[in-house]
Amino acid sequence: MNWSIALALVAHWYISLFCQTFYLHRYASHAMFTLPFWVDRFFYFLTFCAQGASFLNPKAYALLHQAHHKYSDTEKDPHSPHFYPSIKKMMLKTFHDYHSLVRNPKGEREDHYYPEWPLLDKFAKTKFHTILWIGIYAFLYSFIVTSPWQYSFLILHLLMGPLQGAAVNWFGHKLGYRNYSLPDQSKNTLPIDFFLMGELYQNNHHQFPMDLNFAKKWFEWDPAYPIIFLMKKFHLLRIQES
Repeated sequence: MNWSIALALVAHWYISLFCQTFYLHRYASHAMFTLPFWVDRFFYFLTFCAQGASFLNPKAYALLHQAHHKYSDTEKDPHSPHFYPSIKKMMLKTFHDYHSLVRNPKGEREDHYYPEWPLLDKFAKTKFHTILWIGIYAFLYSFIVTSPWQYSFLILHLLMGPLQGAAVNWFGHKLGYRNYSLPDQSKNTLPIDFFLMGELYQNNHHQFPMDLNFAKKWFEWDPAYPIIFLMKKFHLLRIQES
């Protein structure tokens, strides 16, 4: 096994995942905290770099996620697994709704801040953006591959964002246990959600959508929460009063 490739995949997975749960989900979608302008811009650019070819526009992501909470596990939910026979079909629906919001944002809440960076967002919508990231991934891999077939792992880097989204949206409303009785089908898939940094505590999150700590029981652990708490201690963010 090529341990350099394994390390590259793990590093990319967790950096991309943190950007998704911290910046896109807890910040852009729920406004659980506010960020100074320079911190906002730093994480916007970090998200752009970490997600790379699968970069998700923060405003479109926020609008899509807000619709998910509003219509959770109904026919209007942009990604409920209970209306699609496979993860693929569910994610194609999500892909369609997301790109519709990129082209035509709608459903904005007047009391909500949606982060935007017009120049970066415009570039991210171009085909050159995708081609550029394919080239960057291939160039970096050229230093660690020991056989040409190992370039096939690049597909995992190219689809990093959708892979993480598919895991959360499918399993988080399909498999696991429930701490709270809710109208939707949200589940807590893993007692210790190390692999998705708290994102698979869907039942907890749908019960308390503005709570920074997604873990609620003694045996649950949200890895992203202590990082956010530490950032608060260093005055890098201000937690919103619920």
